Amino acid sequence: MRVCIVGAGAIGGLLGVKLGLTGNNVTLIARGLHLDAIKKNGLKLMMKDGSEHVARDLKATSHIHEAGPQDVVILAVKAHQIAPIAADLQAMYTPDTTVVTTQNGIPWWYFQRHGGEFDNHRIEAVDPGGVIASNIEADRIIGSIAYPAAEIAEPGVIRHIEGTRFPIGELDGSESERAKAISQMLIDAGFKSPILSDVRSEIWLKAWGNLTFNPISALTHSTLVDICQYPPTQHLATMMMTEAQTVANKLGITFRVPIEKRIEGAEKVGKHKTSMLQDVEAGKAVEANALIGAVVELGELTKTPTPHISAIYACVKLLSKTMVEERISIKGQSLEAQPAKSRLHAV
Repeated sequence: MRVCIVGAGAIGGLLGVKLGLTGNNVTLIARGLHLDAIKKNGLKLMMKDGSEHVARDLKATSHIHEAGPQDVVILAVKAHQIAPIAADLQAMYTPDTTVVTTQNGIPWWYFQRHGGEFDNHRIEAVDPGGVIASNIEADRIIGSIAYPAAEIAEPGVIRHIEGTRFPIGELDGSESERAKAISQMLIDAGFKSPILSDVRSEIWLKAWGNLTFNPISALTHSTLVDICQYPPTQHLATMMMTEAQTVANKLGITFRVPIEKRIEGAEKVGKHKTSMLQDVEAGKAVEANALIGAVVELGELTKTPTPHISAIYACVKLLSKTMVEERISIKGQSLEAQPAKSRLHAV
């Protein structure tokens, strides 16, 4: 298949190498030193099991218009990065091009082809003004949930941390031929990719953790295991997840695991920095709207109070605003690593 991965970061890079090495015609949209390294040496993937793979026969560019017509477009950028490029994506469309979304949080298309009470309702937090929906037709979309954890170890090098699951699903719950083809493509590349009859429930299951652990991690500079083992933050996570579950239930969603099991699962990941914490340390704008703001908006839509989620959302939004306006990153540094004079000020 002709596959373009828009956003060759950690998850996009993982997909790019695996799909490229299994016979697909892969184009990567990347930028900066990462793009330069890919063009020069190909894209290297270091797997959790110690194996290393290098995909050299990849097309890489920073310009979407240079990608050409595609069978599948995989959106692997952050949720807030889609609107600025939504119109450009049309340069890759043929009548049969499928767009696969992998973003964390509640997607812009959540109520498209939904069929329920809020069918085709637009979630302002993730698609202000409807820019994305007007450029990516609902009929093109297949939803996916990216469960693997990975990171860019250095320009041109992706390090796999854990996980291989990329479940997918049509927005209307059908098991289409294109869904079967994309699922098989991912399976052939070494991923687990079942076709879901209710992709929204699976999106909520992951969003359940993202809307709690990501912002708490970013605000406290703590890893998943730290949050889960410290009683006050574990309690906060539980309260946020309880509010979110109530919202989801009112939208017809049921969770296949209880809150306690979801927290236990996060704890088992260990000393892993969430994507939001990594963004804070890098001085990047965080995914507050898709991960948290959308749930607050859905709470208002379903007349469900979300006091804990709303409070954390306000704090994270201010943190992101401060970083962007002051052009700063916020990264912890051991006091022992600082000069004595600096340590006094730090204390």
